[in-house]
Amino acid sequence: MTKCRKCLLPASAPGAELDNAGVCAFCRQNAPQEKTPPSSAAFLDDLETTLAACRNNPNSEYDCIVPLSGGKDSLYLLHRLKVDYGMRVLAFTCDIDLPPVAWKNIRLALKKLDIDHLVFAPAFGFLSKLFRYLLCNQEARGAVYTVSYVYAPLFEGAAIRLAIEKNIPLILAGYSPGQPEPERMLYEFSPTLIREEDWTPPHLATCGEFSEAELTAFYNPKKLPAATAFPRYLAPYHAWDYDQDKVIRKVTELGLVQRSSHASPIVSNYPINWLMMYSDLKQFGYNPYAPEFAALIREGKASLAYWRIMAPVVDFMIRNKLGLGREVRRSMEWLGLRDDDLRINLPKGAYDPPLLRDA
Repeated sequence: MTKCRKCLLPASAPGAELDNAGVCAFCRQNAPQEKTPPSSAAFLDDLETTLAACRNNPNSEYDCIVPLSGGKDSLYLLHRLKVDYGMRVLAFTCDIDLPPVAWKNIRLALKKLDIDHLVFAPAFGFLSKLFRYLLCNQEARGAVYTVSYVYAPLFEGAAIRLAIEKNIPLILAGYSPGQPEPERMLYEFSPTLIREEDWTPPHLATCGEFSEAELTAFYNPKKLPAATAFPRYLAPYHAWDYDQDKVIRKVTELGLVQRSSHASPIVSNYPINWLMMYSDLKQFGYNPYAPEFAALIREGKASLAYWRIMAPVVDFMIRNKLGLGREVRRSMEWLGLRDDDLRINLPKGAYDPPLLRDA
């Protein structure tokens, strides 16, 4: 596959427009910038003020919740908040088919940092039904977008419910720059989204395949009492300087992972991601995460040399269901799916809450 020689963006990705020199439109437009963009500086001011104000919160035994997936970013975030900022942290994991490496990372980091931890495991039958339906009924942006932006609200909403229940003022997520989609979150989830918007994916609510009881898995502030105190939901890496290689190095040096390979997003991510990438490779011809990593490379936050080698290796494993790509086969067997079942048949935004769809 032809890719931008500077950032590895596939030529078939939207907006790539490679020139005769093999450089994409984004690299051609990427003028030198200050190390910390003005928006990040404003985010940093707010973050520092907020952390200071919430430290030793007298109304709760915890100052913040950190959604903990076992990946490098959430592990390092735990360390920074507990050690560097002196926050009383509650780690929270939503068990949605986490891989063994992630659980190993979680246990090691929690023991090392001496942090309390709660786990919420949605019913297996519901998750299986949900994943199968989503993969058979993808919206126009494909499997990764469809599934990620339905199961992410599941655990984001669960974290909000927990914060409300325990009167914890902050949820601090390990999203790196570019995660999630800027329309959904840039440093902070919109207070309106948290306070007023039903997070039940509209298509799931109207398709007739899910019961009212199943749909209550999704967060809906409209069902909460008027006097409810809502938390803020922030992404500190959108404010701090972020470097993917540095985070991997730090969690390894700090002993939060057993070895550096356990900090790689390739091995610590949700296993079903391999099936989602497989579907999108078939539909679009390129890995759906390629634009995200290309953006990090352009910004100097991810290694061009590393991804020049690893990206084709990952795609080869996915297409041929080899190595870690065997998870494609496992997930298809788990969900009872065949290649022909992986379909895009819904319009863009079919699963987005109205506030995000109209943004």
